[in-house]
Amino acid sequence: MIIKGHEVRGSVLDEETRCAHYHQEIDRIAIKFYCCETYYPCHQCHEEDGCGEVQVWPKEKWEEKAVLCGGCGHELTVREYLACESACPSCGVAFNPGCRLHKHFYFES
Repeated sequence: MIIKGHEVRGSVLDEETRCAHYHQEIDRIAIKFYCCETYYPCHQCHEEDGCGEVQVWPKEKWEEKAVLCGGCGHELTVREYLACESACPSCGVAFNPGCRLHKHFYFES
């Protein structure tokens, strides 16, 4: 599905990147997987429909854009996302703070 000008793959349900696995109102980001340079709403969507070569974003690449705000389409770097306190720095829309519990699926610790 094309969302705010970006292709987002997986079990996408709507224009704010919610998916079959995470679909609360505040679930509105997609993460570009380092291994395939493709946006997915969550790690489960990538497991089901991804490249099969899961790799997390290495710390030395955290200045690259890797998180898509489903509210406005702004792309955040990994560093910006991890520091944003669960809100888009561009439009202010809330992100699910619970996503931080899954950061190990996406970003090197």
